[in-house]
Amino acid sequence: MSEDPTTGPAVARWTHVAIPVRNLEASLNWWLEWTPLTMIHQRTDSDGRTAWIGHDDQPDNPFVLVLIEKTDGYESVASTLSPLAHIGIEMPRRQDVDALAVKAELAGTLHWPVSDLGPPVGYICAIADPDGNIVEFSHNQRVYSAVRDATRNINSER
Repeated sequence: MSEDPTTGPAVARWTHVAIPVRNLEASLNWWLEWTPLTMIHQRTDSDGRTAWIGHDDQPDNPFVLVLIEKTDGYESVASTLSPLAHIGIEMPRRQDVDALAVKAELAGTLHWPVSDLGPPVGYICAIADPDGNIVEFSHNQRVYSAVRDATRNINSER
């Protein structure tokens, strides 16, 4: 028996990463300003408040970042994604990474300066959100081509 495609996937899929935040509004505003992600869902209940952000063009294979603000005295949130753990966003052009790094340096949020680390890492910089979580912006990291190649190989072996 398969899952109803209107409510869930036909096979197991990963759907989200969740991180705690101290202030949902501040974090949400930061993520919406600095990343290409958009608001997907927001909820308040007795445990706290959450916001789901992601790409609004992925209805068939959604993946969201869940920001969680707890109401039960959970105020001592340490950054979950640092100093090396991070969320990665690939940019279409090298100049996009440069422009973001300049903006982040002026805002005091630049975490890793622009570096060209060659394949497979590419051209990168990173910035820190209000809770110290790290977001890497890259160009030419080749995630898209690596996944396409791996998918073709996996499917041809089936």
